[in-house]
Amino acid sequence: MPENTTETVSDSGRTTRRQMLARTGALGVGIAFAGNLSELFAGTAAAQTLGRTGYGPLVPDPNGLLDLPKGFRYTVLSREGDPLRSGEGRVPSNHDGMSAFAGGHGRVHLVRNHENRNTAKLPVPTVEGLTYDPAGKGGCTVLTLDSRNNVLSERVGIAGTAVNCAGGPTPWGTWLTCEETEDRAGTAGYSKDHGFIFEVDPADPRRSGAVPLTAMGRFQHEAIAVDPRRGVVYETEDAFLKPFGLFYRFLPEKPLGGLGSLRAGGRLQAMRVPGVPDLSTIQETGACFDGIEWVDVPDPQAAQTPVRLQDFGPKGITHAQKLEGCYWGGRSVYFVSSFARSADGSAADHYGQIWRYDPSARRLTLVIVFGPDTDVQLPGESPDNICLAPSGGLMVCEDGNGAQHVFGVTRKGEVYAMARGRQNIGTPEEPEWGEFAGVAFSPDGRTMYVNCYTPGTTFAVTGPWRG
Repeated sequence: MPENTTETVSDSGRTTRRQMLARTGALGVGIAFAGNLSELFAGTAAAQTLGRTGYGPLVPDPNGLLDLPKGFRYTVLSREGDPLRSGEGRVPSNHDGMSAFAGGHGRVHLVRNHENRNTAKLPVPTVEGLTYDPAGKGGCTVLTLDSRNNVLSERVGIAGTAVNCAGGPTPWGTWLTCEETEDRAGTAGYSKDHGFIFEVDPADPRRSGAVPLTAMGRFQHEAIAVDPRRGVVYETEDAFLKPFGLFYRFLPEKPLGGLGSLRAGGRLQAMRVPGVPDLSTIQETGACFDGIEWVDVPDPQAAQTPVRLQDFGPKGITHAQKLEGCYWGGRSVYFVSSFARSADGSAADHYGQIWRYDPSARRLTLVIVFGPDTDVQLPGESPDNICLAPSGGLMVCEDGNGAQHVFGVTRKGEVYAMARGRQNIGTPEEPEWGEFAGVAFSPDGRTMYVNCYTPGTTFAVTGPWRG
């Protein structure tokens, strides 16, 4: 689960804020960052007056749910606690990773994770044939929408899993949901081991069932991305304690084989950057490392020892704190390190990184660095879920303190606020806002879907999208 954190500025005692900062580098095809982006957010007025960048200032929502630029509107598709249209129970809590898939006749299947632990009061309802471990309260739900974003159905996609954080889509149109835990049977009331990836068929969840993809490893999974040409699956690990997580690749026995093919097994490997035991020590955008090595994981099931603690030989392995979002763009895979703190055990501090790995060149490049600011009311904290926008830029979900935003990043590197959450989960005196998660676009690019984590709310945003 993403963390909310605070830090203190020694000379003023004010709470600091991780603010978007990009110096140089490139992201995706034609996407470049330049300049100190924190200057764009030097004050509240500057944050909301972006000139020609993006879609203009955010307009306060009279309903107190979601601020958007003029010309955009939202529809609330689903809220936690409401009845599922399938009659299977209530909409679960903790809306997290999500993706949209094309259905027939203009329909869209929206698969949504629920990052529920065993203490969740609104679990994913158990359904026969779709439940892995009856004690698990996480899983996925699937919304089917018509071409106007009317909800046609809402049902359980998989149940009995735990802490379903993010995941990612496959080229064959399924969703891989990731358990961000490594609890074993007999702990926390579970009857089965957890820490796996599961495949969900958005069109018919009963075709996929509730089968763990054990060869892909048992660890605190966060997100995945699939190389659409080679079928290699890349995986991030958001381990909470030092030593922190690893970046993995899975080489399937049946690459690009379709629904169920990942059950055939394969090889799980971890990335080694020669001479770099901890990615947090790399601070300059554009830093590039050739000759990236991939080392077989000794025991993917972590029967005795968590994977990140296993023996990878005398050269060791490369760790990183808070490895989160992961996606495929162009010919490379991108992954996010939300932050790193030496107080937690990282080798160095940073406020967020995005890395690019080019498989053909075996090259790893630091393409974005995020930086601090001192006003908790300003946007730009702790990058988490990310996706490509129809215009070719990015949408980035914010997860941190103070106001929460979805940020857009143009192909020219301009950053703008696309949405701001208005649901106060704190008090009038000390307001708090739930993080955003699961940003995704419809197959036709006309709708942006996004979740508010707490209170669990799924929005469909339409308007004059470019591209």
